[in-house]
Amino acid sequence: MANSDDEELEALQVALVRYQVDAIAQGRRDLVVFEGRDTAGKDGAIKRINEYLSVRNTRVVALPKPTERERSQWYFQRYVAHLPAAGELVILNRSWYNRGGVEPVMGFCTPEQNAVFLDETPVFERMLIGDGVRMVKLWLDISRKEQATRLEARKTDPLKTLKISPLDAVAQEKWDDYSRARDEMLSRTHSAESPWVIVHTDKKARARTAIMRHLLHALAPAEVAKSVPKPDPDVLYTFDTAAFSDGRLER
Repeated sequence: MANSDDEELEALQVALVRYQVDAIAQGRRDLVVFEGRDTAGKDGAIKRINEYLSVRNTRVVALPKPTERERSQWYFQRYVAHLPAAGELVILNRSWYNRGGVEPVMGFCTPEQNAVFLDETPVFERMLIGDGVRMVKLWLDISRKEQATRLEARKTDPLKTLKISPLDAVAQEKWDDYSRARDEMLSRTHSAESPWVIVHTDKKARARTAIMRHLLHALAPAEVAKSVPKPDPDVLYTFDTAAFSDGRLER
């Protein structure tokens, strides 16, 4: 017999299918950005979201490190090719925000390049939204203790071997550096038209439910969204600078 969590997951996935039927018919261009620390649960959340969606109209984009040629281009250039066309949902599993987090922390870009990125990103996103792209930005936040537990599990579970990254080795060591980069990125790239939404992910099932609820309220037509409960505000909330000091963001 299915439990209540399974029943809600199925109901949310049905609602996502209904959302996409409408989005395809209306020619919507939808873009969802998943960002967060290593092990925060991006892959699992994305899998639940797109499990029953149209393969032709849904694309999950997880770009590898840039080539030499791409490194010589305008930073946003390689992402532009993956933006949604009419009737498409594109989910970025990490995005141009690499330059706001991983790259400056790991020394993969210069401080000057990071500064240019933080200046240009709000302008770039404003152009996308002004052209009709509907955009949702999610920051998946995880506690230091839970990240350590999940990193250790990757070492011992053979089914998680493909999740192991060279960056895992320094995720805990550079925790404070990542926190500072995150705070700068959130404060500089959050806006009314392109807000960041924070998701607490220590409890994976609750986080996934909250994310799916939020996407439906943000993107689905009213007749679909009205039947979906609002996300738990203790799990998912719109970013504001008070989160830096009131305990809502992991330090």
